[in-house]
Amino acid sequence: MTEKENEPLQLSLSFEELEQAIRWDANGLVPAIVQDADSKEVLMLAYMNRESLQKSIASGQTWFWSRSRTELWNKGATSGNTQQITALRYDCDGDTLLLEVHPKGPACHTGETSCFYRTAAASKSESEAAAAAENSGAGITPGGSTERFQVLAELEQLIADRYVQRPEGAYTTYLFDKGLDKILKKVGEETAESIIAAKNLDNDELRYEVSDLIYHLLVLLRERGLPLNEIMQELERRHERPRRD
Repeated sequence: MTEKENEPLQLSLSFEELEQAIRWDANGLVPAIVQDADSKEVLMLAYMNRESLQKSIASGQTWFWSRSRTELWNKGATSGNTQQITALRYDCDGDTLLLEVHPKGPACHTGETSCFYRTAAASKSESEAAAAAENSGAGITPGGSTERFQVLAELEQLIADRYVQRPEGAYTTYLFDKGLDKILKKVGEETAESIIAAKNLDNDELRYEVSDLIYHLLVLLRERGLPLNEIMQELERRHERPRRD
């Protein structure tokens, strides 16, 4: 709801109304799912009581209740890996909260971006996207029609992870470390190469260059903090406008 640090959240209802809408458990707690506002990756699950919820709303930062230490804790207070809340929601039963945040570092104490980093099963395209990104984003081949855009979401998530973790030797890390001017230069280069491929009437070359261009555009969006979802929403708004043809 707000992106300014340490600014209170602007609720659409009073705190008392929100408090009454939540189904607190016998210990006065409610589970809170934390999600990256841009990539939509689930970062962690923690618990809130009434006081931590109130502190979260008042500060715009995530506060939780530690069941093991039986005390309040402010995420990132010691590590610096804070979470700025952009939206606060509760589910249809009122027994789970959802916090969308802009994280300033890994959510997990292990240094992983998300606490859910251990995989029991993964789609084939996820591993393909990871390999593609480390080869500058080229050569990505989507699956069937129901999965044709899934690879974009997975690639966006991978880029978001690189933005936070900055693993040494990764091409995406190199781009983020060099900054906006370098990223813009690469976007310009890939745009020019896509134009040349089209002029050459070479679809194989065009496919390769456009894949590079899309990858670098996703890096640019992450650098500027503009989620791909907002681009899709803009396209949807344009599609819904009355046509003149």
